[in-house]
Amino acid sequence: MSMFFEADSSDDAARRTVGARRRRLWLVLLLALGALVVVGSVVAAALYVVSIDRAVNQNLQRGTQQLPAETPTAEGEEARPPKTDGKAVNYVLLGSDSRVKTDAGQGRSDVLMVMHLSGDRKSAYLISFPRDMYVPIPGHGKDKINAAFAFGGPPLTVRTVEGLVDTRMDHVALIDFEGFIDLTDELGGVTIYNKHPTVSQGYEFPVGNVTLRGEQALAYVRERKQLPNGDIDRAERQRVVLQAILAKGLAKETISNPLKFISFVRGVSRYVTVDEQLTDSDLRETAISLRLKPGDIQSLQAPISGFGTSPNDQSIDIVDQKKLKELAKAMRTDTLDAYLEKYPQS
Repeated sequence: MSMFFEADSSDDAARRTVGARRRRLWLVLLLALGALVVVGSVVAAALYVVSIDRAVNQNLQRGTQQLPAETPTAEGEEARPPKTDGKAVNYVLLGSDSRVKTDAGQGRSDVLMVMHLSGDRKSAYLISFPRDMYVPIPGHGKDKINAAFAFGGPPLTVRTVEGLVDTRMDHVALIDFEGFIDLTDELGGVTIYNKHPTVSQGYEFPVGNVTLRGEQALAYVRERKQLPNGDIDRAERQRVVLQAILAKGLAKETISNPLKFISFVRGVSRYVTVDEQLTDSDLRETAISLRLKPGDIQSLQAPISGFGTSPNDQSIDIVDQKKLKELAKAMRTDTLDAYLEKYPQS
């Protein structure tokens, strides 16, 4: 009996040894598979980043002398204001109206916005400056703000905006605005809420949610004559559509689709010219640091108190100086959330 018992014990031990080896083999295989998945994900992520980087580098243009000189270049010219507190960044976004030429050969700015990116990268604010705002333009007295582009291109426009808000503009981007709006096609359309019914170029835009794409979107952002507040409402339309494009382009369903997101990035880059100081590493660092969700992009307008007529009988928008000072402080101190809470946009 003892012998049979010992033999059985030996077989059991052998079976346990074989079982342990099999379990170890399966564990090794599972770990190896897990490692392959991780490595594959890392490689795929690296390729994704490289593809995005290439899409930007091959399409983004850089212009020279887009920003003002750091030190005054003319007698009586003031030095540029200091940078925003903390790590917030301000980008001037300029869309030029190429259909309206001046003697200098360049149109007035048809779209003028500042994108304020908060220091924690969790919020972005699109601030539009209506083109008829009557403001001081360095070296040219008071005029409509869009005249700054005609008088001195991007550098003078930047100086004009800086003078208004006493805040440093870090970078400038010239946008082919019509091309940019065409990105609505790439994204399969964007949906916005339309406040005022209009009919433009054969397209009807009723009150309520409307989905825009391509030529239809262009017709929507060009319209101003049928809007109750003219250019003020048009600037809001431009801002809202731009906000919708950025929100959909940064949405999870777009970013998680490599082909779609790379196509979007390529499209954005194709229609934008940035200042030469905005380097590839700056762009990469900013992109990596973003913590934005679509709902984190807010839009607002530089404040006006009403409408009037300039000394040369032009219709102008009168700046609300009190609110502008508060907006300037909010931009400088990176507290635009508090400003919007105090002055919610309708």
